[in-house]
Amino acid sequence: MIEIRTFRDLLRLFFIFFREFKLAVLATFAMVVLGAFLLPTSYESSARLLVKPGRDTNTMPIEVADRQSIIMPATQRDPILDEERMLTGRPISRQVAERYLEQLADAPRPEGFLATTKYYVGKATSAALELVRDFFQLLGLSEEQTPVDRLATKLTKNFSVSHAPGSSVMEITFRWSDPAVAQSVVQSWVDLYMEERTRALGRRSLYDFYLTQSETSTADILKYKKELAARLNELGAVGIEAHLQNLSERINQLRGDRFNTWRLISSTEGSLATLDQQIRSLPAEVRTVREMALNPIHQDLLRTLNAKLAEREDLLRTFTENAPPVKSIDENIAYLQKRIKAESANIQVSQNQAPNPIAERLRSNFMDQQSDLARLKAQLIRQDEQLKLLEDERAKALSVEPDLARMQRELAAAEKNFVLYNESLEKARIDRELDNSRISNIAIIEQATFNPSRVFPKSLLMILLALPLSVLVGFLVVYLCYLLDQRIHDGGRFASKFGIPLWTSLPEVTGDPTRNSGFVAALYRLYGLLPLDRIAEHGLVLGLTAARRGEGVSFIIGHLRQLLEERGHKVRIGDGPAQPGEVVLLDASALLSNPQAFVSLRSADLVALVVEAQQSNVPTVAHAINILNTAFAKVDGVIINRRRFEVPDRVLQVMAKARGAF
Repeated sequence: MIEIRTFRDLLRLFFIFFREFKLAVLATFAMVVLGAFLLPTSYESSARLLVKPGRDTNTMPIEVADRQSIIMPATQRDPILDEERMLTGRPISRQVAERYLEQLADAPRPEGFLATTKYYVGKATSAALELVRDFFQLLGLSEEQTPVDRLATKLTKNFSVSHAPGSSVMEITFRWSDPAVAQSVVQSWVDLYMEERTRALGRRSLYDFYLTQSETSTADILKYKKELAARLNELGAVGIEAHLQNLSERINQLRGDRFNTWRLISSTEGSLATLDQQIRSLPAEVRTVREMALNPIHQDLLRTLNAKLAEREDLLRTFTENAPPVKSIDENIAYLQKRIKAESANIQVSQNQAPNPIAERLRSNFMDQQSDLARLKAQLIRQDEQLKLLEDERAKALSVEPDLARMQRELAAAEKNFVLYNESLEKARIDRELDNSRISNIAIIEQATFNPSRVFPKSLLMILLALPLSVLVGFLVVYLCYLLDQRIHDGGRFASKFGIPLWTSLPEVTGDPTRNSGFVAALYRLYGLLPLDRIAEHGLVLGLTAARRGEGVSFIIGHLRQLLEERGHKVRIGDGPAQPGEVVLLDASALLSNPQAFVSLRSADLVALVVEAQQSNVPTVAHAINILNTAFAKVDGVIINRRRFEVPDRVLQVMAKARGAF
């Protein structure tokens, strides 16, 4: 447990686990260097094949593509994937393995010390693996496989084929321990793939099939045409569909005309009834001339009103508006105005009468529509007769139509089959000639390459990166050790983790501790935390305990006693109550293995737990604190003993010089 706050804490962490860091760096460096020399080498050979558009890359073959309504093809499909599956298939890999074993049996032994050593080591390893494999087969844990199957599986793992999206080029790569063998395997793989593909996709029997079907379709077409012509001659039509359509159009037109005739008859009858009512409602004679004159009563009232108005004007010269004579004449004027409004200004003097011309015209229209009604009824009868004849003729045609439609469909199907078979016949002939000439739509645009440069391992790169990689692994090991380390190195996070105040941290010293200023300062800090007023009045019993022996309890008690005596206090080591001005120090070490320590601590006023840095761990300290809390319900403080600052002095001096230079 160490708290990382500054760069010095990081340096401390580095030097705390410096041994692990060195071991990790050395181990990683050795593994990388040995791997650069001892790892099995791998060489790569590549080839490229171009898949040109052709009959073998179509979505469907020609015998299915002509009838797409029967089988719906996939809307998105990459034909190169089929070629890759065929190229990496088991039959081809087995053939390549068989050919490789034949070449391996005739190959000479390698020359050179390193090559010979690897050769015999490989043979010994293969023999050992064969014995292990036989043992597992004997136990029934694995199945027996032939050397060809095992080699085919191994070749397939090292063989890969791919293509870029949207590209028609297949890129083949193969890795092996020998560049010449890798080139030979790729060349054999491509050759066997071309042969197997040509054999599997050959269509030699299609030409005879399409030729026979084309001749059969020709005979069927002639037979259906003769039968269809005979039935149409009996019906007296060129085509059944045109004949039915003509009859349907005539019937529909005649029905429309009949409906219009019937509608006209109904409207004419309604019009006759309306005319008869209008003629009866109209008068026989009408007034032609009327003489008008002015109404004498109305004129006489106007003259009287004018006289009253003039009289009122004369009275206003003498009287006011509210005078009784003026009000009386205003009433007479209002009465006269009311009478004038009630009387008409004109009156009829004489009039002449004559026959009503509207009634005469309506009678004439009535007679005309009666004659139209008779004509429309006769027309409706003729239309009904024609409609019956057409419907009889159409019923006759409909009774014959199913047979004619069946023959027409059979004729159309036969003609379509003839067209398809005739077109596919030429395609099949071309495919037959291509198969005979062993022509494929796969083109080899790059032969198997010979690449003497190894692809694995990159020895020079591994050697160059060995040291940086080893350092990185070392730092990673330091970080993992930091995460897994449960030791207590200082008291930085002690109070927050255990809830107990840290009294002081005593550094590790060599020689006389009193000459070490850091140790003396830490001891004075411990002295400053003691309740001096209580010591003077009642005395103090201070108990120092530790989880195990050897954590420095006696050492701290001895130096604390010396300091207290120098400060003028009485100090006693042992049990018993303290007198005023006296400090009693209790040594209760080995708390987890010494039951007597609990008896000694019963009389202690203050209990301090001593923890040795880099030796005590968190679980042990937590267990000791729990025991003290259970027994005495308190732990007053913690003293870290032998705290080390692991950064060497020379490193600190270099850091100081560098900081001073900047």
